[in-house]
Amino acid sequence: MTISSGRTNAENVEQYPESNPVMGMEEDAVHFDTIAVRHGHHKTAEGEHSEPLFLSSSFVYQSAADAAAHFSGAVKGNIYSRFTNPTVRIFEQRLAELEGGERCVATASGMAAILAVALAFLKAGDHVVCSRAVFGTTTSLFEKYLQKFGVQTTFVTLSALDEWKEAIQPGVTRLFFCETPSNPLAEIADMAALSALAKANNILFAVDNCACTPALQKPLAYGVDLVIHSATKYLDGQGRALGGAVVGSHALLEEVYGVVRTCGPSLSPFNAWLFIKGLETLRLRMEAHSASALTLAQWLSVHPAVERVYYAGLPEHPGHALAARQQKAFGGLVSFVVKGGKDAAWAVIDQTRMISITGNLGDTKSTITHPATTTHGRLSEQAKREAGIEDGLLRVSVGLEDYQDIQKDLARGLDSLIPALAAKTECVST
Repeated sequence: MTISSGRTNAENVEQYPESNPVMGMEEDAVHFDTIAVRHGHHKTAEGEHSEPLFLSSSFVYQSAADAAAHFSGAVKGNIYSRFTNPTVRIFEQRLAELEGGERCVATASGMAAILAVALAFLKAGDHVVCSRAVFGTTTSLFEKYLQKFGVQTTFVTLSALDEWKEAIQPGVTRLFFCETPSNPLAEIADMAALSALAKANNILFAVDNCACTPALQKPLAYGVDLVIHSATKYLDGQGRALGGAVVGSHALLEEVYGVVRTCGPSLSPFNAWLFIKGLETLRLRMEAHSASALTLAQWLSVHPAVERVYYAGLPEHPGHALAARQQKAFGGLVSFVVKGGKDAAWAVIDQTRMISITGNLGDTKSTITHPATTTHGRLSEQAKREAGIEDGLLRVSVGLEDYQDIQKDLARGLDSLIPALAAKTECVST
């Protein structure tokens, strides 16, 4: 009896085009939410309505010649899930379309995405200019690990274009890197100005778009070359899985794909499937996060126990006008400095009853973090000062709970500080 291997790869999964609008609709008629719900899914012969989950490490072929054609690249199709998996591909195509990019390569985490970019485009002797206002582990990657392999990094103030200009080493600087808005201080980069500077000096420009996602801003539209995501955050939106992604042109992403294929920082199909479902509600969630975060920032800005609020949606924020031009809304991260330093900040955290005490962000559940001892805890004291990470700083990732409950949970700790602050003020005045 002959046992058939079934359909060929080409029949199992339609040969994936590099770019495809939602089937049956004109490309210019397809809007963000429709792309987020439907793009990239080529239905199999099973006729499934929801995107399928392909939990397979490898794929079969009709013959030795068919296998050879796939491995050589003469025929497009699935080879090995480290670098070709149908579920991961749906996520990649959907995110690329949402960002306005030609291609996306998914990775195992957001840090893996940054590392893949570094391995793809940097070599010993190269130089990077990076904003100080980045996630603490990003700083460690550039400053500690890449330096071991001969890549030097200069850290500059995100909003100071002159510092970026002065940091350039002609013929040596290969990469600009920043987050905008930054985590946790919501500093804003002028992406068009930095893009122009980078292009004038033949430098690649990569932007971490984790805080806004393509629902609120699209860096590629401002001349940015590469967009990086920690899909763990808002793209998933429910704190379920780790993942990352890089979006850009076909040519640049081919280099990133080569790193993922060879080095293996691959996204698992199951996590990709979770992210696909997360994208379906991305715009709705980002608008809701932003609305509650703005209200919270306004309340915090007048609270007597709060010294300073960092949220670009506030008119007094130095990057407010620029953020309003580049973004559709201001995102869900609100950071603020509590009067009284670390002890006061920890007291606010410890008196919460609903908000989760965790380092993650972008969840439907609100979270609270003390950056100086957690997300940025491995930085030197000098690096913390330069990055604006004070002992009294708290970061809240505003979730989708009822806003009144979020405010009430923070008010419990903040209000408890008022008597001590009043007593201190009275003591000083006398």
